Amino acid sequence: MRKLLWKPSEEYIKATNMNSFINYVNEKFSLKICDYKSLYKWSVNFPKDFWGTLWHYLDIKCSKTYSTVVDDLSKFPGANWFVGAKLNYAENILRFSSSSAPAIIFRGESKIRKEISHEELYGQVVRLADALRKDGIKPGDTIAAYMPNMAETVIAMLACSAVGAIWCSCATDIGSQAAIDRLGQVKPSILFTTDGYFYKGKCFDVLKNAKQIVGGIKSIKRVVISHYAGDSSKISEVPNNVCWENYLSESIPQDFQFEQLPSEHPLVVMFSSGTTGKPKCMVQSAAGLLLNQLKELVLQNDLKSCDRMLYITTCSWMMWNWQAAALGAGASIVLYDGNPSYPDTSAIWKILEEEKATIFGLSASYVHALMAQHFSPKKVVSLSALRAISQTGSALSEEGFDYIYREIKEDLHFNSIAGGTDINGCFSSGNPISPVYSGELQGPGLGMKINCYNQNGEPVRDEQGELVCEIPAPPMPIKFWNDPDNKRYMDAYFGVYPGIWRHGDYVMIHSDTGGISYYGRSDSILKPSGVRIGTAEIYNQVQKIPQINDSLAIGQNYKGDQRIILFVQTKEGIELDEELKKQIKTILRKNASPRHVPAIIMSTPDIPRTLNMKKVESAVTNIINGRKVTNREALANPESLDYFEQVLPQLSK
Repeated sequence: MRKLLWKPSEEYIKATNMNSFINYVNEKFSLKICDYKSLYKWSVNFPKDFWGTLWHYLDIKCSKTYSTVVDDLSKFPGANWFVGAKLNYAENILRFSSSSAPAIIFRGESKIRKEISHEELYGQVVRLADALRKDGIKPGDTIAAYMPNMAETVIAMLACSAVGAIWCSCATDIGSQAAIDRLGQVKPSILFTTDGYFYKGKCFDVLKNAKQIVGGIKSIKRVVISHYAGDSSKISEVPNNVCWENYLSESIPQDFQFEQLPSEHPLVVMFSSGTTGKPKCMVQSAAGLLLNQLKELVLQNDLKSCDRMLYITTCSWMMWNWQAAALGAGASIVLYDGNPSYPDTSAIWKILEEEKATIFGLSASYVHALMAQHFSPKKVVSLSALRAISQTGSALSEEGFDYIYREIKEDLHFNSIAGGTDINGCFSSGNPISPVYSGELQGPGLGMKINCYNQNGEPVRDEQGELVCEIPAPPMPIKFWNDPDNKRYMDAYFGVYPGIWRHGDYVMIHSDTGGISYYGRSDSILKPSGVRIGTAEIYNQVQKIPQINDSLAIGQNYKGDQRIILFVQTKEGIELDEELKKQIKTILRKNASPRHVPAIIMSTPDIPRTLNMKKVESAVTNIINGRKVTNREALANPESLDYFEQVLPQLSK
């Protein structure tokens, strides 16, 4: 049994949205569900009842309700959800338009603070949507953004949805070629961008990259540019430009109608990381995302209209879309753009205090960085308003779980979640009515029938295996862009287990608690002497050593077997000497197993990461095994790969 870290009181449970939903289900179906485990079991055993009930519980606004919740669950992929319904995503997200409470609070590092009410947000979205229609935008057209995490980005996304266009976005911290590789595939007719952004107190120009993007994507006929941090006098250098303020309709059209579209109408195109080739374009539906996002926010995160949510994210990451959906629950979102640790580690924590944020979203890598700095937020700021922390991005160590409760706050719901861009949501999630145990996500998300399969494709408990999903769910992609025969879609998820979604995560489901532990991506699993080892098992031990900043473990094919090579990034001024190598081997042998001990330990100046700051084992694995890296531009720090190419001859002996 893992360590119990938090248990909600009976009073706390009674006040949750989850408890309200359980009562709603019990009354509707004459059931006696009393806890999350039994609610989850009902949700996957009776998926039509669950998703249909959720639609009504969340009071989805639609001009025409569905005739059938799902046409055929045996079609996997291919099941159609909420057949016959007509609705609009933005209309549902903007349902609190009469409220004068803050909808968006924007913080651009220490430079800018801007606040927009729900009422003002509705007005700006409708004015922009009206302008898009006047510009000839029709349902099914694509609109792209190359933007920071700011209010105008959310407004543009909702306006795009309001007229039935398809949205896709990239953050301004990625290079122009990486943006072209993504956005260019869907041929957007309009690009939203800005003149600049702040990072670590410095102003970075965006217009140069924007000009290159327009040059590389011939379909773009209009570039709408908002002012943030750059030199607005240079806007004229971007072809087909118009200022944000000049583009919006002068007034709110009183007769504005949100485009009513079938539930399966495309809402967004999400991009894969693109570290092993050109990014895949996953098309996700309006109703599918709306239902699932609100399910996760309202039920799994217990989001209420009085909440203020801040997630450290960019609009290149699905957590940006997820956070924006919180507006549909009447909550406020605090958009932070910039470095969360500028001018010092306490920066983002001071903003949480100032804005009275109640829910804070962060990544495992950020938690581990805080631990490495021995930073204790509760000693620096008052977090009396904070009641929940949501964590995702990669596997968090047990020590990371302990750190949350020891150094941040003892009494809060730590909601560790995992899913991905593929579903714009979670397969595994937290819930506010169950205990939190160290090193475990609390369990599967409602309606997501997940399992853990061993190498023989058999369901297992208390041993590591592949995360799979056994039945369809609404947020799964309706298709891949430019994939007419569905081949890339099938290869991505259904190539290993026909009719079963293989997600690519290496997990363990615990039979005693029902919790789920994550051990890294299954395509990065190490196999020395045929024994499967999750890279997170190594990282969780190595990060305990104070001299080490980060590490990367890969498998090298060597003399008919595979050996583990561990690249270590030490803290400034620390040398990877024989004593430190011995310390690494000892902690792995003692706390993991002798098989976890690397054959080679080497120093590295940097760790390659995706644009969402996840470690990229695959690119380094390709290099060390003599294979070509096909898309360096997909990395946040592509220059980091130079080192591994330099040491390849040394490792090939």
